[in-house]
Amino acid sequence: MMTLLPLWRQVFDAPCTVEIEHSADSLHAHVEIESSIPISPGDEVLVHDAPTNIPFGDRVVVRRTATIIRAGLAERLWVRLISRFEMDELYEVSFTERRSL
Repeated sequence: MMTLLPLWRQVFDAPCTVEIEHSADSLHAHVEIESSIPISPGDEVLVHDAPTNIPFGDRVVVRRTATIIRAGLAERLWVRLISRFEMDELYEVSFTERRSL
């Protein structure tokens, strides 16, 4: 029986689609999990056998299996709390009078 906020970690596999592009226009990797269970803060996703070396100019779309490790209640609460304080790592603020180029 699955509860909404378990106290322990749950592990399950789900199919996924991996899209990787390495070109002059874009450098990205996207994973789309094909599961009805949403991924929440603190959860871990491990994609099995994902391609790692894409030649320049190529775009690859493959279907793989992902292992999802659901965070327990304590981990989920910790991630929500600490994420409030780590937001400042995403930007830089300067109070100097000179302009940056």
